[in-house]
Amino acid sequence: MAGNSKGSFKGTLGFVLAAAGSAVGLGNIWRFPYLAARDGGGLFLVIYLILAVTFGFALLTTEISIGRKTKESPLTCYKNVKNGWGWMGILSCVIPFIILPYYCAIGGWVLKYFVAFATGHGEECVADGYFDTFISGQFEPVIYMVIFTILCAAVIFIGVNGGIEKMSTIIMPVLIIMVIVIAVFSLTITGEDDAGKAISGWDGLQVYIIPSFEGVDISRFCNIIMDALGQLFYSLSVAMGIMIAYGSYVPDKANLVKSINQIEFFDTLVAFLAGVMIIPAVYVFMGPEGMSSGPSLMFVTLPKVFMSMGWAGPVVGAVFFGMVLFAAITSGMSLLEAVVASFMDGFKITRRKSVAVETVIALLIGLLVCLGYNVFFFDVKLPNGSHGQILDVMDYVSNQILMPVITIATCILIGWVKKPDYVISELTRNGEKFGRAGLYRVMVKFVAPILVFILFMMSLGVDKWIAGLFA
Repeated sequence: MAGNSKGSFKGTLGFVLAAAGSAVGLGNIWRFPYLAARDGGGLFLVIYLILAVTFGFALLTTEISIGRKTKESPLTCYKNVKNGWGWMGILSCVIPFIILPYYCAIGGWVLKYFVAFATGHGEECVADGYFDTFISGQFEPVIYMVIFTILCAAVIFIGVNGGIEKMSTIIMPVLIIMVIVIAVFSLTITGEDDAGKAISGWDGLQVYIIPSFEGVDISRFCNIIMDALGQLFYSLSVAMGIMIAYGSYVPDKANLVKSINQIEFFDTLVAFLAGVMIIPAVYVFMGPEGMSSGPSLMFVTLPKVFMSMGWAGPVVGAVFFGMVLFAAITSGMSLLEAVVASFMDGFKITRRKSVAVETVIALLIGLLVCLGYNVFFFDVKLPNGSHGQILDVMDYVSNQILMPVITIATCILIGWVKKPDYVISELTRNGEKFGRAGLYRVMVKFVAPILVFILFMMSLGVDKWIAGLFA
């Protein structure tokens, strides 16, 4: 079968760690904490958890099951599921193709900060304008992007068992240990607020986990739901073709139900611990206003927090950015694998040629992304109201347009055309019990497509257009 020519996971643990490694990337460690801080702490956590075990579980289950059942890549699997639906495969391949270059550019940023802290130059990172000066440079960001891309490509070049599975079984346990160690350390930090009152990481933890309804009306509550929903795409690596590719490598005798539960657990645990790592420390050293610094939290605010810790700061900073680098690599190589698997199945070329071709393409587009902050800089207003340049446009097209489209189409295909039993039969092929079968049917047929459609409309700015009519 096609899946066998591409390779396969030797064991269930390797698949779970590889899939969890893909899910546990920059989305969890970078984006999750600032969304939680902005959206009422515990309120966001509760909403996210509910959506993870319902909406996220349904999408994750669907993609992994399609992958194993068809033994095909994202590009070719959908026409195997149903004639006439092959266009979905093209979108599923295009999404990681677009994401990979700018993800490697961001991965290069992480690598730069890791090198800075590991070589004793962490103090330079806290200077005002350091991050903006770095990313607007014409050479250094490109060099780090190239190194990061090659690191990911080297793993995929080796193959599924010797590369992805082996690397994941090494990186993921180390990453989880590092996350736990930093999270525990973050809780022990002490300091003083502006009034001279002693505060600690535990105070920041309470801000993080206790729901806050301050300023939350119906409109704000709906926005928090949509934030949590959007985060799930980042967190679980769904709608990117990744889980289909990984699912195609899973042995037929593996217990998919158990594996999916474990992936959900690992992903949610690391996302939660990412907040425990970051929010208490930022709260102690920067106050509540530091927690609202948004996407700049990792590259601007956190270095200042680390260098405020005295002698421990450079060490904590190096460990933290080393951990983030590990997470970025596991996600970067999974994005690359989704495209490579598609090239192998769609164009019938070897893994090595597929990796070489896609790596060169990713490097060329990644070069444009890096130069988008200097040579090719522009500012454009996107339909959702945000502003951006090349990286932001690519992120908008892939994450807020194509991913919702492929998700809605998948729900229609599996929920209404093929029927949910298409997936359920794959999950229970070895006699496994699927306790959430009823929930799965409801989610894939009704709830998931409706929620994603609303998210899609917000991405297009329809909510702002309607609000403007009544303003």
